[in-house]
Amino acid sequence: MAKIVIVEDDVFLREELQSLLQKEGYSVKAVSSFSNAGEEIASLCPSLVLLDLNLPGTSGYAICRSLKAQGIGPILVLTSRNQLQDELLALDLGADDYLTKPCHPSRLIARIENLLDLYKNMRSLLNAGSFQLDENTYELISGSESLTLPENEGKILREIISRSPEVVTKESLFQCLWGTSVYIDENILQVNMTRLRKDLAKLGLEGCIETVRGKGYRMQQGEANET
Repeated sequence: MAKIVIVEDDVFLREELQSLLQKEGYSVKAVSSFSNAGEEIASLCPSLVLLDLNLPGTSGYAICRSLKAQGIGPILVLTSRNQLQDELLALDLGADDYLTKPCHPSRLIARIENLLDLYKNMRSLLNAGSFQLDENTYELISGSESLTLPENEGKILREIISRSPEVVTKESLFQCLWGTSVYIDENILQVNMTRLRKDLAKLGLEGCIETVRGKGYRMQQGEANET
């Protein structure tokens, strides 16, 4: 089931949108506090974000930029701003579509379905047996659950999956993350690996990465690797 996150400060419109989307069979979450909206939205692992631009204390443009930097999308802007420059700026910042209020419900649903289909077809998934990783957005998918990994964690996991069942050396990961293995503190890699394992655990994937003492890391034996 696709999860849609609504970012809208108008309480009545937010509730109306929630009701409409739930009737269409979507899982719906709403963000009503906007000071750390980018982080909150990312933690919800949305399939699509429905984003207003006029928000108290922050800008929908800033949220759009933040989400795209984290590889989160698609983003459908739904706003009362009807000037061409507003639309062009939103699209330039990474919005995938732009609708102005008021918007007919059928038009909104059609645009949502189109974006979800488009992104589904754009995915480039690495199959690790018990889970999948989108190697472009670093979305981690296990059954009906998913979350988007930070860039460094996503790069580490992508490297380990794609080279399974080989052992990926620490030097290889240094090159993957920072383009060099010279003067890199091994503790920095360890911090990223610890965070990755914690995120994997959120989806019940504890132990899927094996540490090979003195060599590096590899997928736990039994995990498959297919593209």
